[in-house]
Amino acid sequence: MSTPIPLLSANGIEAGYGASQVLFGIDLEIAAGQVVTLLGRNGMGKSTTIKTLIGDLLARQGTIRFDGEVINGLRPDSIARLGVAVVPEGRMCFPNLTVHEHLVAFADNRNGQGDRWTAERIYRMFPRLKERAQNMGNQLSGGEQQMLAIGRALSTNPRLLILDEATEGLAPVIREEIWQCLAQLREAGQTILVVDKYVDRLVRLADRHFILERGRVVWQGSSLALDSDRSLWNTYLGV
Repeated sequence: MSTPIPLLSANGIEAGYGASQVLFGIDLEIAAGQVVTLLGRNGMGKSTTIKTLIGDLLARQGTIRFDGEVINGLRPDSIARLGVAVVPEGRMCFPNLTVHEHLVAFADNRNGQGDRWTAERIYRMFPRLKERAQNMGNQLSGGEQQMLAIGRALSTNPRLLILDEATEGLAPVIREEIWQCLAQLREAGQTILVVDKYVDRLVRLADRHFILERGRVVWQGSSLALDSDRSLWNTYLGV
C-alpha cells in the first residue's frame, strides 16, 4: 500500500530577513486530519516558519508542497485559495468591519466539503460572537477578537488551519474556550498546525510535535513521546 501524500510538507527550508538567516534546513510534514505543533522558545523561528509556509516570506532554499504541488514562490493569496487559512499572532481584526461582516466577507468552501462553516455554525461554536455580531472589530475584547480571528479563518472552510500563538495573552476562561474549540475541530477532522506555549495542553490535543531551536528542528515525535520525556521540556521549551 502506498504512503499517502502529506497535505503539507517542507523540505530543507532556509529563510531569513536581509542578511540575517533564521531558518536552517527545516523539514516538516502534516498529514490530512492531523494536529501538529511547532514548539520552541521565543525567537527560535516558529513564526518565520509559518510566514515562509504561507508565502509571506520567500524561502531561500528548499521545497514546500501542498497536497503534492510545489507552492514555492506563490503569493500568499494564491496559497490561501488552495485552502490554507491563518489565525495570525495579534489577531488582525478589521476595525471598520462588524463581527458578522468578518464572517461573511471571506466566506468560501475551499475544502469542498458539504458540512460548511457558515456564520451561524461559527456562532454556535462561539456564542459570544453572536451577541457581538453588529460590533466593530475594534469594539471587542482581546478574547473576542481571537474568537473572531478563528471564526474568520474557518469561514473559508480551509483544508489546513494555522494558528500562531492562539492563546497568547488571553484570560484563563477564554483560553479554555479556545482549547475546547480546537478539540472540537480535531474531532471534526480539521488539519491544524498550531504554535503555542502551553505544552501541557498541546500534548493532549496534537498528534505530532516539532521542536525548533535556533532555526533548526532538533526533535520531532508523538505526544506520548513528548509527554514521557520532560527533559525536552526543560532543555528546549523553558517549562
